[in-house]
Amino acid sequence: MKSFIHIVFAAALSLLIAVQAMAAEKVNINTADAAALDRVLTGVGPAKAAAIVEYRKANGPFKSAEELAMVKGIGLSTVEQNRDRIELRAGAAPVRKPAAAATPAKPVARR
Repeated sequence: MKSFIHIVFAAALSLLIAVQAMAAEKVNINTADAAALDRVLTGVGPAKAAAIVEYRKANGPFKSAEELAMVKGIGLSTVEQNRDRIELRAGAAPVRKPAAAATPAKPVARR
């Protein structure tokens, strides 16, 4: 009975480790450097990663993952392979000013 429990425990532990290893690391394509893009994105090597950074510098932040296909050497199939690894946050969310308190409308006197 003890050996059965050890086997089940070992299998559960192995499964947990495998799931964590399979969890894809994400990269923000609007802020990452070429080394991070090269490390995280599948099918993207140092040259393509550098091209992504150069495109971003010339054209501004990416608005969608599909826009990554505009970079020379990156196709839609590469974007689809990496969809779960791509983040698009352009940085911190802009600070919004609180809305001014609306003044109540004054009643109009009717004659």
